[in-house]
Amino acid sequence: MEETEEKTIELEEGMECVQKGLNKLKIIIEGEPESFTSDEYVMLYTKHLMITLSNCTISTKKQLNITIVLPSLNKKHDEFLLKELEKRWASHKLMVKWLLKFFRYLDKFFIKRAEVPALNEVGLSCFRDLVYHDVKNRVTDAVIALIDQEREGEKIDRVLLKSVINLYIDMGKGRMDYYVNDFEEAMLRDSACHYSRKASTWIVEDSCPEYMLKRSACKRRRIECLIICTLALRQNFWSNSTTNNMNGQQDYAQVIDVVYLIVYVSPLVTGKDFVLQNLLFLMFFMPGQPRLSKKKKNVLYCWEREERMCLVFREVKMQNQVLITYTNQLLEKEDSGCRALLKDEKVEDLTRMYSLFHKFPKGIELVAEIFKQHVAAEGMIVVQQAADVANNKIESSGGSHEQDFVKKAFELHDKYMVYVKGCFADNSIFHKALKEAFEVFCNKSVAGSSTAELLASYCDNTLKKGGSEQLSDEVIEDTLEKVVKLVTYISDKDVFAEFYRKKLSRRLLFDRSANEEHERLILSKLKQQCGGQFTSKMEGMVTDLSLVKDNQTHFQEYISNNTATNPGIDMTVTVLTTGFWPGYKSCDLSLPVEMAKGVESFKEFYQKKTKHRKLTWIFSLGQCNLNGKFEQKTIELILGTYQAAALLLFNASDKWSYADIKTELNLADDDLVRVLASVSCAKYKILNKEPSGSTVSSTDHFEFNSQFTDKMRRIRVPLPPVDDRKKMVEEVGKDRRYAIDACLVRIMKAKKVLTHQQLILECVEQLSKMFKPDVKAIKKRIEDLITRDYLERDLENTNTYKYIA
Repeated sequence: MEETEEKTIELEEGMECVQKGLNKLKIIIEGEPESFTSDEYVMLYTKHLMITLSNCTISTKKQLNITIVLPSLNKKHDEFLLKELEKRWASHKLMVKWLLKFFRYLDKFFIKRAEVPALNEVGLSCFRDLVYHDVKNRVTDAVIALIDQEREGEKIDRVLLKSVINLYIDMGKGRMDYYVNDFEEAMLRDSACHYSRKASTWIVEDSCPEYMLKRSACKRRRIECLIICTLALRQNFWSNSTTNNMNGQQDYAQVIDVVYLIVYVSPLVTGKDFVLQNLLFLMFFMPGQPRLSKKKKNVLYCWEREERMCLVFREVKMQNQVLITYTNQLLEKEDSGCRALLKDEKVEDLTRMYSLFHKFPKGIELVAEIFKQHVAAEGMIVVQQAADVANNKIESSGGSHEQDFVKKAFELHDKYMVYVKGCFADNSIFHKALKEAFEVFCNKSVAGSSTAELLASYCDNTLKKGGSEQLSDEVIEDTLEKVVKLVTYISDKDVFAEFYRKKLSRRLLFDRSANEEHERLILSKLKQQCGGQFTSKMEGMVTDLSLVKDNQTHFQEYISNNTATNPGIDMTVTVLTTGFWPGYKSCDLSLPVEMAKGVESFKEFYQKKTKHRKLTWIFSLGQCNLNGKFEQKTIELILGTYQAAALLLFNASDKWSYADIKTELNLADDDLVRVLASVSCAKYKILNKEPSGSTVSSTDHFEFNSQFTDKMRRIRVPLPPVDDRKKMVEEVGKDRRYAIDACLVRIMKAKKVLTHQQLILECVEQLSKMFKPDVKAIKKRIEDLITRDYLERDLENTNTYKYIA
């Protein structure tokens, strides 16, 4: 085989050959129907092996950019400029690609040894220095004009926009310097002006819902455009990482930033968690990326760096600043502002309002304040309606005014709690606003009664036998939960506790409670909300009643074993703990012989059971069943102890005077008048009164009515009701004095020395959980404690108190 002799060529000859190839390449790039043959391509690749042609390629690219590219760009404007720029940049990259093929050997070996810039970098620098810097301002203006067109609802070439965004990044060789300085800052300035102009127009022309709809639509369109930008960044970063072998961890972090922008910021992405998981999955397994452990670190690192999400966050922030400017004017619009939306129950608009304002502390606080005022106003309407019902100004739909008020308060709370959890995303600010709104009207007087009294009455009606409604267990539990919630809004919780305890005692003592489990349920809920001290007495009352059955069993065993103590009547005694139960009036009633024997028998039994407790008999709470033998038939009478003792006197004589009955029973006039009126002037006239009338006086005479009859064989004869509200309020005031005394002593014992103002403030803070103490009352209690030698004034400073140990 014959060897081929290598031919040596001169530099001028090689340059001339290469220049012909470069000229033909220019023609091809300009779109002429030319192409390289295989022989031409081999010849060009072979010629460069003997010569260094960097300067030749540079001058060729410079000449092309100056003579052809710049003139073509200078003739174009707006979108045509962007298209021409996209075309010329693509042509430039194609030329660099061909040059890399021609001079591959030099670029691969000679460049490294000579330590000169690579051909790819030289090509980028030529375009950047000769073309980009000359047209960048016009290009930025054209891009912003394109974005403005989209803001106005016009369709734009998004592929073109993405391509131009890529060019900004390419100019920085993957860095964001050119993108930020030449495009982003200008765009944000234009956006601020645009949204400011739009907002000033919308706030005048549109209603609040229309304004919010326009702003939301504008935000969606803007973020769509920004997503295109971020997708361009993402594509550019992947390209740089895989083709140019850049720092993998740095590129990966940048891509995670982009994904965070797209998934977290955009309201258009649904199923964000699913999308994010899939994007991260693709990133974890992309070739050429760092190991998984490093990727996880990058994810966690980038997840916390919100400041790097510059474009979208700054864009949204800028739009939000425009919204803040018109916050008050927007929310206070008379016919369409926040109040109007609440009044008209515009749930979607309220949700949209929250989504727009929830990132601005001042904006969301203003919405919450309007919400609070609206709910408070609605509550005051409920209060007024209940007052009108109580004063018979309007017809009630059924039930007493306290029932109507509490039910409407429940409905109001349920309605606006749905708003808080739905429209306002369960935000704590709106929970607080709802609480404060209810505190406004729940502490108002309703027809002379406090809300605490009405809630206690409502509970009594719900829990006693034969209440106004027959409710299922689930409904009762839900109702009790609502009652407890309203109790937390009341400032004078001790008033509720006192009234509730009074009504609870009647349900327990007279066996009127429908379900013991429900009684314990509401006590557990009250204890959870108000503390153990609030319910300790009530829980003790329920416990006392649970022990009655065992105590009665032991008493019956005692009687059966001691026949001499058997009173001859069925007798049940309920033993109560004095500290748990409300205070009851006690008197030395002269009992009939049958009852007196039963009392003595129980005393003997109880003294043998315990010797350290004293029994005080409350006959006013007792109940007796008597058989009334009338001429027509025998009727069983269910009476109070006082009533039974009075009627049993008529077994000895058919006629008694008022004075004789009083002497025999040893009753006070008030109690005796009530007893005699219940059996002679009320529905059941078991006694005939002389003279007849509807009231009882001290000169009246009473005679057994043997002709009395009733269609029932068993009747309950009630006593006339006693309005003990005033007495209960007095008891609450008395308990408050004790509470203030105890609080003052507790504070001073711990602090030893305090000024007057500090003592007042600490006392108010500690007692506010149960009631709102009056400062004047606290001052009086301080003076009383000084006179009782618990406290003393400092001799040098009379405004300071000292604790006396």
